[in-house]
Amino acid sequence: MSTPPIKKKKNRLVLPILLVVAAGGLWSGLREGGWMNATTVAQVEGQEVQRGPLRITVVQRGNLSAKNSLKVINELEGNVQILSLVEEGKQVKEGDLLVVLDTSSLEDRENSGEIAVQNADATLTTAKQDMEIQVSQNTSDYAKAKQALQFAKDDEVKYLEGDFEQQKAAAEESIFLAREELSQAEDRYEKSQHLNAEGFLTPTELEGDRLALEKSKVKLVQAERAQVLLLEYDFKKQVAVHQGKIEEAQRELKRVELQSAARLVNAESKVRTSQAKYDLEKEKLDKLRDQLKKSEIYSPCSGIVVYARENRRWGQGDLIEEGATVRERQEIITIPQSGGMIAEVSLHESVIKKVKPGQACTIRVDSIPGKDFNGVIEFVALLPDSGSSWMNPNQRLFRTNIAILDTSSEMRPGTSCSVEILVKDIPNTLYVPVQGVFHSGGQAVAFVNGKARKIEIGSASEEWVEILSGLEEGEVVQLAPPRGFQPEPPPKAERDEMGGKQKPTRKYGK
Repeated sequence: MSTPPIKKKKNRLVLPILLVVAAGGLWSGLREGGWMNATTVAQVEGQEVQRGPLRITVVQRGNLSAKNSLKVINELEGNVQILSLVEEGKQVKEGDLLVVLDTSSLEDRENSGEIAVQNADATLTTAKQDMEIQVSQNTSDYAKAKQALQFAKDDEVKYLEGDFEQQKAAAEESIFLAREELSQAEDRYEKSQHLNAEGFLTPTELEGDRLALEKSKVKLVQAERAQVLLLEYDFKKQVAVHQGKIEEAQRELKRVELQSAARLVNAESKVRTSQAKYDLEKEKLDKLRDQLKKSEIYSPCSGIVVYARENRRWGQGDLIEEGATVRERQEIITIPQSGGMIAEVSLHESVIKKVKPGQACTIRVDSIPGKDFNGVIEFVALLPDSGSSWMNPNQRLFRTNIAILDTSSEMRPGTSCSVEILVKDIPNTLYVPVQGVFHSGGQAVAFVNGKARKIEIGSASEEWVEILSGLEEGEVVQLAPPRGFQPEPPPKAERDEMGGKQKPTRKYGK
């Protein structure tokens, strides 16, 4: 009856004993020289130094593009919406409708433009008619003023050669007649005095003859005075009056000439202004109508429709689809032509010196797995792409085009690809993985058996580094530094060349 409890007590002690043993084994493995640490060291010891051919390449992602293609762009001003769009990948013919853009705002502006053109045309017509009226009025005013001047001159001649001579002759004739009458009155009065003395005339009759004599004397004096007034006053006055009329007519003619010229200039200015306004409104209307025509975009050639993909400053590509908004001069569609395909990539500034036109490349298209295509670098930009600095101000990317030598009908513009650029083919050299090379004190080092060894490196790819000296074939380099390794800063001279900044180094935990 007591045996089962004893057995149960033994079973209860098994689990604590196993835990103690496991903890001891784990401690033994973790302590220096333990079995777990030994396995880690074996993994850290890394890889042997190898000898053989080394291919230095630069690998970069990119996109395929047609070498020769016709671009279909939006020629409408501002930002417009795509109302309809031909399907991507569709085979089209020259003249087929590709894109219809929204022109509702342009149609409203066209209506306003037509009204503005009509108003400007009416204003221009009125201005032209006003100018014609002004020209006619100027002709009439000038002729009238010129005629008035001629009349004033004629009046002066008429007076000097006609009226004055007639008045002077009349004055002289009046004096002559007055003298004759006076002579007759004197004879008559003298005879009347003799007859009165002899008693043949009465005193009354004698008095009448005397009065007639006095009248003749007065009449002669009046005639002589009238002649004096004519010659001394009236003549000078009339000459001055006629001369004044001539001068005033001359001034009036000059005023008419100046006023006519000023009014004509004003009328011509109104015509020019109205014409300029009409031309401006007409040009705006023609431009709007031209814009309306460009709202429907037709295929310039036969080919396959490929939507344009434009990289923007944040690395996102514009999405071309119905309802999307496109800006002026933005590319909407490309239609590839004969001439092959190219791969477009952006190379980092760290590798740009390794890449030159003419270098061979291997292209792998994502949509055609398992097949490599040959290519050659055709173009490398001299300056970095300005758009690449928006996402990372410290990053500089250079646009590079690779011509694909053996294209395939399966290739499509816009598809992703990988480009491996052959920088250098070394037939026989030592090389190690890039993870086995470190920098300390401005010198490349590698770790062999936990000890740092200075090495001289040559060319490098993304995976391998050429070893010029410092290592031997078969030696094993560690792919991670020993625990506690601290890289030393580069020498002062090297820091000065770098503008006083220390060259960045990899950080390792203790």
